[in-house]
Amino acid sequence: MGIFEKISRGLGLGKDMNIEEYMDTVEMENVDVLHEAADFYVKPIALESEADISVIEDELKRKNIVLLNVTPIAKQANKLKRIIDELKTYVVKTNGDIARIDNDKILLTPSKVKIVKSRKK
Repeated sequence: MGIFEKISRGLGLGKDMNIEEYMDTVEMENVDVLHEAADFYVKPIALESEADISVIEDELKRKNIVLLNVTPIAKQANKLKRIIDELKTYVVKTNGDIARIDNDKILLTPSKVKIVKSRKK
């Protein structure tokens, strides 16, 4: 018996519906059936517009770590810089941290979570 069959049986799914269909339903959007609930999460967010700033700040207020993908807005350098400056100001004000991982990813942490930025030699 495969893992999907075991999960399907545990969730009470019939044979006419597979686990992929079940996981894609709207009700399951915020439920992780494979793990128990956590106190905090690492949330991947794609930066597409200035409206995403409030989403990112809300996640940081909830003590979640944000892995920000800036690829969708990277071609708009001035806008990207403005948004990152605003996020940096917010993170510093709340005693969080921010660090660039690579050209496309930025890590933002909530208050009292710091990023080690020096590399071990």
